Amino acid sequence: MAEENQVIDCHTTEAWEEQLHKGNENKKLLVVDFTAWSYGPCQLIAPILAELAKKNPKVTFLKVDVDELKTVSEKWGVDAVPTFLFLKEGKVVDKVVGAKKDELRTKVEKHDAAASRVDDTSRTGATAKATATACNSATATATATATSTTTSTAAAATPTATSTDTA
Repeated sequence: MAEENQVIDCHTTEAWEEQLHKGNENKKLLVVDFTAWSYGPCQLIAPILAELAKKNPKVTFLKVDVDELKTVSEKWGVDAVPTFLFLKEGKVVDKVVGAKKDELRTKVEKHDAAASRVDDTSRTGATAKATATACNSATATATATATSTTTSTAAAATPTATSTDTA
């Protein structure tokens, strides 16, 4: 298996399904290069994909040879190479057909930035919720303390009848 920040080659249907499953579980963006090694434009775009993999650690980059995994490429409707599918939770969210390096870079950056915003929003939401909970707890504690103090003070200030008062 490839190291992080590299393009992962899927040579078997099982390897493909494993990577697809991991991407779904982690909710990571998958960029899949459907390629054919014998086709010149596919060879030319390969270094660009490797560069994008190094620069975008939150994205998983996969490579599928259409001749090797014909059933996978057919299932995903790939009819030209190279075709780059952008998958999120098992669904195609974007696509680039052809060795269009600028379009590929732009779409990777767009989807990576969108994923980062979602991550930031999730973290910010969790922080806000924790802060609100802490503030509510502090307010409840302060209110309970104030009520308790007021009750104690009121009880101490209330005159009580003694035996000398009644005589």
